[in-house]
Amino acid sequence: MPHRLDPVDNTPNDPSSLQLPPGDLPEPTGELVQPIILLVDREEPCSEDAGIAVAALASVKALLAHPRHPYWRIWAQGAFAKSVRRADSKMFAKVALEFPDHELARIGTAKALGFAPMQADSLPKRLAKLQVSGTVLPPGEPMEPSSVSIVLDGSLGMSTGKAAAQAAHALFAWVLEGKPEDLDAWRAAGCPLSVERLESKAFRKNARTADGPVIRDAGRTEITPGSATAFVSISQRTPRRP
Repeated sequence: MPHRLDPVDNTPNDPSSLQLPPGDLPEPTGELVQPIILLVDREEPCSEDAGIAVAALASVKALLAHPRHPYWRIWAQGAFAKSVRRADSKMFAKVALEFPDHELARIGTAKALGFAPMQADSLPKRLAKLQVSGTVLPPGEPMEPSSVSIVLDGSLGMSTGKAAAQAAHALFAWVLEGKPEDLDAWRAAGCPLSVERLESKAFRKNARTADGPVIRDAGRTEITPGSATAFVSISQRTPRRP
């Protein structure tokens, strides 16, 4: 399953301790989902791994910029549901203009918008109309390693959108449960982020020393339930290839 959080202590990287007074938003009546809008430019699309990384970064930037949003706590105690939707450059600009409470993430030419959680059954029409399935980006060159990387099991054959959601799960879980000093250093460095893919054997080996929770998918789409998909590795523990 996607990583779940039990009620957590008031640690420096715990959003549940920072909430707006009740009443600023209605009590959610259904599942909460975090929308992430990934730019898929028709003329000059970014590479797949850059798109995956920027979607994960947008997810976390939404939390870091708006930690007092009252839906974070409810959402984080659930299944970390995320919806990675694609938009071409024209629609991406429209979404950014229409919903100013977004956070823009950039990695090279890759761009994504991250939002605080919303009710899944009542997303704004503009967001709900954006496609989830069928997102494809060109492979491109491997990303340059960075101080924080998201390691994916490349043997699973995940689509771009699926991999982006799993990467976002992994980075978000690391932000909440990783060492505060590692998070502080990462933010001070400008939040550098890269993606690395390992084959199944190497992925399982390196997952034993992951710097954050190892994400296991619920199996609703694409892959077998319980499959380990992603984790975060910081530079002191560079993934080892067999």
